[in-house]
Amino acid sequence: MRVSMRKRSVRSAGPRQNKWKGARASQIADAQQQAHRTKLLVRVRRALRVSGWIVGLAAAAWAVLASSREMGPVLQRWLEIREIQIEGIHHVTKQDVLDKLALKPGLALNQISASYLAERARSHPWIKEASVERRPPHTLHISVLERTPAAVVRTGSDHWLSDETGAVLGRLGAQDDVTLPLLTGVDAKLLAQGNARMRHTVQSAVTLARLMAHTMDGRVELDLTHPSNFVASTKGLRFQFGDDALVDQWDRFQKVKASLKTAAFEGKKREGSEVDLRYDNRVIVRERG
Repeated sequence: MRVSMRKRSVRSAGPRQNKWKGARASQIADAQQQAHRTKLLVRVRRALRVSGWIVGLAAAAWAVLASSREMGPVLQRWLEIREIQIEGIHHVTKQDVLDKLALKPGLALNQISASYLAERARSHPWIKEASVERRPPHTLHISVLERTPAAVVRTGSDHWLSDETGAVLGRLGAQDDVTLPLLTGVDAKLLAQGNARMRHTVQSAVTLARLMAHTMDGRVELDLTHPSNFVASTKGLRFQFGDDALVDQWDRFQKVKASLKTAAFEGKKREGSEVDLRYDNRVIVRERG
């Protein structure tokens, strides 16, 4: 008969724990439970406060929406646009501006965008700057600054007005100034498209024409067929300009003008005379015969 002997487990030696809880331990446990309940109560109160704010904001939004629906028609009648004032127009008519604005009948001042309307007004070729102002209760005030014609551009049989930047304003009218510089040799298609190079060419020609008008009599005409070789004329006297800066070439002519003792500059017959400014070291004057 075999007798099994099971070895008795021995606990590891260590510090002896005191499992007895006295009055002090009970007080600490109660304090911890009280602190836990306090934190939980604070969180509940905070959640209730936030939910109250949310409910309040939702109620306020609903009240605003409801009141706007009720006050919308009333506000529109109070601020309905009944008068449009436009100042600063000369070549442009009031109807031209109104056509660009395209305002629908019955619109109120609070329903429009002043910046958008100003941009619409500036889309007119004649209008350079525009500002829109609301003047309650019923007035919309628009101020515009028109472009100033600086030259007449001839393309074939058509004559167009252009400002100093080369922007095309419109056809030459009977009331327009026909003494403005006349520019020829311009590509009509590029001019209508607002091509940047063509606008720069027209701008340079306008600057040159103004310089010439200060010292020469008569209307200035410029042939822009070759941008690197402008040909200007006034009262039969022709000027050839080269690649150099036009202002510098004209200044070079002004310096030697007093020494030119020819019929062209003594008030005599000028037909057929030509001044060649294409060279940086000399001024050539040619006379017929």
